[in-house]
Amino acid sequence: MRDAPSAAAPAGSGPLARPQGLPLVGHLPRWTSDPLALLQEGAARGRTGGRRAFEIRLWRPVTVGWSPAWNRAVLGDLATFRSRGSLSQISPYLSAGVVALDHPDHRARRAAMNPTFHRRAVTAAFADRFGRIVRAHLPTGDFDAGRWSSTVVRSMLTAAFFGDRMPPDELASFVAPLDQPMPGPLLRRPVRISRMNAALRQVFQAPQPGTLAELFAELPDGVEEARVAVAAAYDTTAHSLAFALWELADRPDLNDPARTAAVVKEALRLYPSGWIGSRVAATDTEVDGLLVPAGRMVLYSPYLTHRDPDLWPDPEAFRPERFDGPQPAWGYLPFAAGERTCLGAGLATLMLRTAVAGFADADLERVSGTGKVRGGLTLAPAGPLRLRRRRRFG
Repeated sequence: MRDAPSAAAPAGSGPLARPQGLPLVGHLPRWTSDPLALLQEGAARGRTGGRRAFEIRLWRPVTVGWSPAWNRAVLGDLATFRSRGSLSQISPYLSAGVVALDHPDHRARRAAMNPTFHRRAVTAAFADRFGRIVRAHLPTGDFDAGRWSSTVVRSMLTAAFFGDRMPPDELASFVAPLDQPMPGPLLRRPVRISRMNAALRQVFQAPQPGTLAELFAELPDGVEEARVAVAAAYDTTAHSLAFALWELADRPDLNDPARTAAVVKEALRLYPSGWIGSRVAATDTEVDGLLVPAGRMVLYSPYLTHRDPDLWPDPEAFRPERFDGPQPAWGYLPFAAGERTCLGAGLATLMLRTAVAGFADADLERVSGTGKVRGGLTLAPAGPLRLRRRRRFG
């Protein structure tokens, strides 16, 4: 595929690099079949040209960047880079609520929700409950890390959002398409969404004290907000937990509650569930030396940023010890950053730490699996991750 002049080009230089594509359809077939390989090739070509950016053509031209300066601009300048028209709007599970709002409405809605979702607030409210749930679900013998993680995360989410006011099967049915490979999470789900809306309205008539339902019941469009929030929290956390356990099984020296926080941080670095994010430029602008025209879709990629050797030495290795020191500014984005940091970051981190710490009284080992990843709506294991838990005695 011949490179055409790029609209988002380095100021005063030639067009951005592009990975291999096809005439007419550009990079869309590769994006739908193996987007991570497409990103990695594009990043390699970008580095060869001396840039941390490249261009792809999907159904529209797209500029991809991964430098800290790019991340700071795209995530920090809410007036210039907007959510409307971005990739998240494609999925019916994420196309509403605070995640879809732009400046200044986004800031106002977050101000109403932030106190309840603050790290200290969710820890005080749910740490004990999550601990009981994890202990009740701990496996014995061989188990699939992905399936176990999905089950325990659903149970924790049900407890945090609804208490005992929603049947567990209702939530399981609603989020089931998120466990499917693409395009499953993108397909319209009117029946499931309608059923979930009805279940939420019933819960909100008398929300259980001490649950997040109390907040959502008071919000304008609270049903929509809660539906999107629980969907956004489910597969992201479940996949991150599966990867954390997979890596923990290979490093028994880390199976210690004192190292749990670092293990979780490193799992989120190496396997960022939100592997790609997107915005649309509202005006002409320049970012990290690139001229970005109004209307251009731009992507930032925690997957590329977290595996950049200039930011993270030996980036492909699982090394929680790296978090004993400082992290690169705007170089660690497991929950995005800035004002658009994921609302549920504190809740997700608490679920992950509680679940990982639950394995500290046992030996964990790998049985089968490769640990390879696939890029879908979130970053997920490409196949089953079979582990074995053996309880220690004496």
